[in-house]
Amino acid sequence: MSSGKAIIFSAPSGSGKTTIVRHLIKKYPNLGFSISACTRDKRGREEENGKDYYFLSPDEFKSKIDQDAFIEWEEVYEGNFYGTLKEEIQRIWDSGKHVIFDVDVKGGLNLKRYFGDQAIAIFVKVPSLEVLTERLKDRGTESEESLSRRLYKAKFEMGFENKFDVTIVNDDMQKSFAEAETLVGEFLAK
Repeated sequence: MSSGKAIIFSAPSGSGKTTIVRHLIKKYPNLGFSISACTRDKRGREEENGKDYYFLSPDEFKSKIDQDAFIEWEEVYEGNFYGTLKEEIQRIWDSGKHVIFDVDVKGGLNLKRYFGDQAIAIFVKVPSLEVLTERLKDRGTESEESLSRRLYKAKFEMGFENKFDVTIVNDDMQKSFAEAETLVGEFLAK
């Protein structure tokens, strides 16, 4: 694999990491977004294959596992697999860009292990679980059951914050944007 740098954003669902990552991609044209592969269904009409995710069937996903095609992968919820394809990272590096990830906490730690000093791993957290609950409810995409599952997972994931290089507490989006810009700018300049 030819190489570039890797910027990893991880957080419990609803922490605002995706909004921060989208902001950074606009700010830094030399960043390429790593599109994850997954087996879940598309959400509504707004998600596109090859843009938001590579949507694979469970059989396609398992076949790629057997081919050692992933840097990391996991079964996030029963029957729902997510992973980072090696060819996706190569595609971004071949285009002369650095790769930026928007992944869950376990995926973020696996990527940090894989890339070592080539990566910065940033944990985004909300001020409290109450705030997180409100944000997830405001999305309007969660059933009571999926909300409860996400909150249970978020509590667990919060325990891994200290394994990341740095934490952004996202209680004010503009402040978080500025903090993320500084972190990424300094890392890319190294």
